[in-house]
Amino acid sequence: MAESYDVIVLGSGPGGYVAAIRAAQLGLKAAIVEREVLGGICLNWGCIPTKALLRSAEVFNHMKHAAAYGLAADNVRADVGAVVKRSRAVAKQLNQGVTHLMKKNKITVYMGNGKLLAPGKLEVTSDKGTETLAAKHIIIATGARARELPFAKADGKRIWTYRHAMVPAEIPSKLLVIGSGAIGIEFASFYNDMGAAVTVVEMMDRIVPVEDADVSAFLQKALTKQGMSIMTGAGVQSLETSETGVKAKIKQQDGAILDAEFSHVIVAVGIVPNVENIGLETCKVEPDKRSHIKTDAYCRTNVPGIWAIGDVTDGPWLAHKASHEGVITAEAIAAELGNTEVHPHPMDRNNIPGCTYCHPQVASVGMTEAKAREAGHELKVGNFLFIGNGKAIALGESEGFIKTVFDAKTGELLGAHMIGAEVTELIQGYVVGKTLETTEAELMHTVFAHPTLSEAMHESVLSAYGRALHM
Repeated sequence: MAESYDVIVLGSGPGGYVAAIRAAQLGLKAAIVEREVLGGICLNWGCIPTKALLRSAEVFNHMKHAAAYGLAADNVRADVGAVVKRSRAVAKQLNQGVTHLMKKNKITVYMGNGKLLAPGKLEVTSDKGTETLAAKHIIIATGARARELPFAKADGKRIWTYRHAMVPAEIPSKLLVIGSGAIGIEFASFYNDMGAAVTVVEMMDRIVPVEDADVSAFLQKALTKQGMSIMTGAGVQSLETSETGVKAKIKQQDGAILDAEFSHVIVAVGIVPNVENIGLETCKVEPDKRSHIKTDAYCRTNVPGIWAIGDVTDGPWLAHKASHEGVITAEAIAAELGNTEVHPHPMDRNNIPGCTYCHPQVASVGMTEAKAREAGHELKVGNFLFIGNGKAIALGESEGFIKTVFDAKTGELLGAHMIGAEVTELIQGYVVGKTLETTEAELMHTVFAHPTLSEAMHESVLSAYGRALHM
């Protein structure tokens, strides 16, 4: 007889393992099926190890500019092997942490390939054979993988995906990055700081195109000043690899074709959901036009008892969005199973922050100024430069600004957009504010500690209403 559970989660990334933990906290018998490693892509090959790499690059960059802080650091060099080793150690530590959490919460883990046989039935195939599991509810959390260009198949030698870029045997001498979303820009920033000559090619008319236009423009100037070559409104038409490098044909914004040579190429042009061979067709789970699984605000699919979360569903494709969906789903399932003490709330995508850990950092939440105007809002917009913030100047990190967007009639905070030092930490203040449905009044009346970077948040709000104190 098949082992039976209240909830089985297919995939153990930041959405899957959080869903299982929350289900267990609510008294449900939970299991996880994972084909590779606990923690999924984010923990092992994405968010966490890339931040370890970027931290090494940040320290290296500070060391090269030690004189600016009254310090001396001679013959500074990077040991790429040691940098990669540290990054992998960080990922391993957190992978072990997830393993511990599974045991602590009494969640059964099945290592193998999972496939839906029917609603409530899932088959797991591993080296030990095949077994069938049963569950009242199944959560699909299989994530996504890097999208490849048909003419730029990754070979791990000259053409890389993010996985290859995290474990380089050497620092590229001349690197082409195709795509300027968060992944592309983070790797461009890392390798530029580590000494590579970096070129970024973006098809849209600006880099980090999901961000506010002012942030995109500021970031492009900053990265260009750091030595990067950035081509917008451009596209790579072909790549030809050899033992020594890659020849690229790039169609520029004016239509002219540029022939250029690089030592390596990183392809960062989006993701493809992992929906193949997991039984979706058998259960008639409905996808959208891009093959992502359709869900409602509580992550239900069109098939009762089958749920989906994270990158296998619609965007934004962010780890923290997946984790929050995991909690929502677990609580909604518990409610369906008779728990009257949980009250799940639907996901509000306007309150999901986005962060890009380049140098300078980028962070945002809510509507851009352009989107807010398109939505018909009359606006009050505030801007405050980090050059007016004492802590930023003391840190030697005065490059950047904070922009806030308010509805002029109601005072509702519609969006916040930041670029500069540690803004990926600062953004959460505005996220909390939006979640609490704050207006400019509460933000103005809040006392911000001095000296802190967060004071720039306060000043940006004041600026929107003509009351900035330090600019």
